[in-house]
Amino acid sequence: MTHVMLHLGLGSFHRAHQAVYLHQLIQSGDSSWVLAAGNTRPDMAETLAALAAQGGAYTLETISPAGEHRYERITSIRQVIPWTADLAGLVAWGADSATRIISFTVTEAGYYLDAANRLDLSTFADLRADVAAARAGQPGPTIYAALTAILRERMRQGSGPVTLLNCDNLRHNGDRSRAGLLEFIGLIGDTALFDWVQAHTTSPNAMVDRITPRPTPDVRERVKAATGVDDAAAVMGESFIQWVIEDRFAAGRPAWEKVGVQMVPSVDAYEEAKIRLLNATHSCVAWAGTLVGYQFIHEGTQDPVIRQMAHDYVTHDTIPVLDTTEHPCPIDLPQYRDVVLDRFANPAICDTNQRVAMDGFSKIPGFIAPTIRQRLARGEGIESVAMLPALFLAFLQRWYRDQLSYAYQDQAMDPAVAHAMCQAADPVAVFCADRLLWGDLAGDARLTDAVRRAYARVQAFAAEHVRQPPL
Repeated sequence: MTHVMLHLGLGSFHRAHQAVYLHQLIQSGDSSWVLAAGNTRPDMAETLAALAAQGGAYTLETISPAGEHRYERITSIRQVIPWTADLAGLVAWGADSATRIISFTVTEAGYYLDAANRLDLSTFADLRADVAAARAGQPGPTIYAALTAILRERMRQGSGPVTLLNCDNLRHNGDRSRAGLLEFIGLIGDTALFDWVQAHTTSPNAMVDRITPRPTPDVRERVKAATGVDDAAAVMGESFIQWVIEDRFAAGRPAWEKVGVQMVPSVDAYEEAKIRLLNATHSCVAWAGTLVGYQFIHEGTQDPVIRQMAHDYVTHDTIPVLDTTEHPCPIDLPQYRDVVLDRFANPAICDTNQRVAMDGFSKIPGFIAPTIRQRLARGEGIESVAMLPALFLAFLQRWYRDQLSYAYQDQAMDPAVAHAMCQAADPVAVFCADRLLWGDLAGDARLTDAVRRAYARVQAFAAEHVRQPPL
């Protein structure tokens, strides 16, 4: 029997990551699992149409730091589900008994969680609208409303247990998205569904990693030149790939360990290393690079001043709290740091600062505040890590003054709050007092003082820095 993994969020990352692992498993001779995928929102219409026309197949281009290009036709997506406002296709596939895993990639800001890991209904009108819709038995585009509609129908049909697999850059992503889903179901008053989800689903934590820029027209052109195929759904990513999953599935899973997925009892150490040494560093490079006029991540990483900022953040403040005598880290963190910086410096990836800089109001609390919190709890300094929020505040000031070279997207940002922050007589104090960003650290004098000093360094850097020519 063939089992189905239904994926919500048919973007570039899914097609360069989860779909690739399943493709490799199928290529090895194990065809017991296939993918069906679609979107909960009416975006990427052209890409979805191209995928549908190609039977779900597409070409993946990978590029190593040494410049090696590889091309592979990925064929694990067997059903491209067209978007409709009632999400009928997704609901039908998700409720089918052949579907044993429902996975999703909606970006870290798509979970609408506040600092206390509760749904932030006061900030997000679309979430409030979806609660109202779900109470009336209607689907909605947020991940919680979509899953609720799918799981209601699955319960009604008696289709059996299913695993809810989060594939986003969110710390404890399975636990947190599950808590958000159960809170959502509680808000709509569906006690039968609440009990069914508790009894018939699991939500493993997972860590995913592969830099996957938004495809540019150049990708399609290179794919055609290399393979002869004119692929309107081509995608590209770096050669590095990693997936670590807590092995806790409700209804079976693919034998991913055969193709390099790390199936583990706990993802905590891998997750923290990735979020703090990769994700936070990525944001650091994007914000700093934007301030001095770079367009791409590799340009900033190759700039010795920006690279040193990122290196110091990891070395001085982050590694010491992740690798301690009491809790030694199973990962060689200095080596991991150096591999990350080499990956970011890969000029062939052409990952944009615009893509990486987005969603700062989620990334400060998710990627950066935990290191500050741990350092302060140990009575230690935060001079190096304070550079990251200071860079974001300077970046935000550029956004406020309409001086960015690109449009800034931030699902978690309330523009009125951000404007008030930038207009304040003391922007640093208002920024450091924001509870969405800092939670229980909001207003802490040690945080404010360190960010104030770092902000002065950032302003000097932006004013005086000379851009380095590309290598």
